[in-house]
Amino acid sequence: MRGMACDREYPRLVTSAEHAPDAAGAPPQDDAEAPDVTGIGPTYVIGRWVVAPLARLVYRPRIEGRKNFPRKGAVILASNHLSFIDSFVIPMAAPRPVRFLAKSSYFDGPGFKGWLSRQFFTAVGAFPVQRGAGQAALDALDQQRRMLEAGWSTALYPEGTRSLDGRLYKGRTGVAFLALQTGAPVVPVGLVGTNEIMPVGAKFPHLRPRVTVRFGEPLDLSHHGSADSGRARRQATDEIMAAIHALSGQELANAYNEVPASNPVERLKQVLPHERR
Repeated sequence: MRGMACDREYPRLVTSAEHAPDAAGAPPQDDAEAPDVTGIGPTYVIGRWVVAPLARLVYRPRIEGRKNFPRKGAVILASNHLSFIDSFVIPMAAPRPVRFLAKSSYFDGPGFKGWLSRQFFTAVGAFPVQRGAGQAALDALDQQRRMLEAGWSTALYPEGTRSLDGRLYKGRTGVAFLALQTGAPVVPVGLVGTNEIMPVGAKFPHLRPRVTVRFGEPLDLSHHGSADSGRARRQATDEIMAAIHALSGQELANAYNEVPASNPVERLKQVLPHERR
């Protein structure tokens, strides 16, 4: 099973200087040939310095713990995930630019609607990535690594996808892997009320109620051990999720937030023991 094989090879594939070839037999791109994930274009500048201040004026978010956000250097923001609008709220509340990954379909849609979606996600600091397991998951983590090596702050959702019932689900280990691999501190983030402003299925956000964004104290996870260790990644992830829970106050689900399996093979992979990325 390719997904389980990728789980076993995960640390080596991401950390090795000589990456394995892809399914077609061709070696993957070197960092020098990979797309630039660090640049800021004019759309982002407009979003950061025009749209975000206007949104803060209209929505008046409660922002707590801004002093906990390091003003320079690589930082990983690890947040709970309640609503589509979370990826706009976090950059709006952050005291410095934040980058994050968004599924590529938001960037390559046709017509005016596709252009509008592309401009919006570019404005809030998103970078397109193919969603999925296996090599797609490795590529996404590699893009995040390069952002961190460039000194950016990046945002991730350890739960993997939005919580549809408001509970906090178990974290996947990709965030911890990045922190242990790069040495970047992790700032836990607790979002409160974003699911009320824009519930699942809503096309536009409501103006009320106000949301709360809480930035926790930075976590140094290096004491858990090496990024190559599954035990270290799991323990570091649990520490991150405990910090998020303290900030958000959500009920704990004590389960992974699994996307419904699309075929029997995917259902089997979800049942079998494996590390959730």
